Amino acid sequence: MPFDTLISAQDLATLQARSDARLLVVDCRFDLMDPNAGIQAYQRAHLPGAHYLHLEHDLSGAVTGRNGRHPLPDRAALAGRLAALGMNGDTQLVAYDDAGGMYAARLWWLARWLGHRDVAVLDGGVAAWTAAGLPMTGAATAVPPTPGNLRAGTPLVGTVSHQDVRDNLRTRERLVVDARAPDRFRGENETIDPVGGHIPGARNRLFRDNLDATGRFRAPDELRGAFAALLGGRRPDRLISQCGSGVTACHNLLSMEIAGLAGAALYPGSWSEWCVQDGAPVATGHAE
Repeated sequence: MPFDTLISAQDLATLQARSDARLLVVDCRFDLMDPNAGIQAYQRAHLPGAHYLHLEHDLSGAVTGRNGRHPLPDRAALAGRLAALGMNGDTQLVAYDDAGGMYAARLWWLARWLGHRDVAVLDGGVAAWTAAGLPMTGAATAVPPTPGNLRAGTPLVGTVSHQDVRDNLRTRERLVVDARAPDRFRGENETIDPVGGHIPGARNRLFRDNLDATGRFRAPDELRGAFAALLGGRRPDRLISQCGSGVTACHNLLSMEIAGLAGAALYPGSWSEWCVQDGAPVATGHAE
């Protein structure tokens, strides 16, 4: 059975033990304050057979100064990068990190953007893997001599543009949900982007609230209740997920998928794009 949201450490270990498994495991560890931390952690120790993809080099496109800190990559280029690691259209892709899925969820969303459904995040990440007594290795993972056949297909997820969100200020047809920390949402302690605050009308749902005390995702019913309360009777496809740069917004989208609330869209540029656009209004303080 393919995994399309989460996979446990034990289920992943079982897949790895199967000789017939079509499996690609990707280490997505990263640190916004130290962009080399993830690859260095990977080089020290990673899950057996895992490859590393860098948030800024592999999972993002070129930054222009007006399109956000982590714009979406070119779809064909991303598909080619994954194919180079041996990924086919029927490969089970598994992404993991050491930050509660903060970065792994970005690859989960990107794979679905390429039209690939069989992608899952390792629930609990590295901590869950080692807690289960499973091994890590510092040995290099060989790149397959023959690339896979993955190609960019019809997206399974949707996006909205800056203009779409700007238009929504007037219509309020869709609910914007911001995954950043509450203080940054309020416009306090902003140390990453040039302007503090949030998109007018947005609600705040810190992505870490999707996790329990062990760093694993909360149960589907619990997530469903939390997001249903945010939606306030709206359909899930009336929600726009954003954050600082389109990364942790994917964590909220994954959580909604776990909860059975599919259809919400990503605003890829998020706050880092919004706050540098001419005339884009900024709200501060608590949500309206």
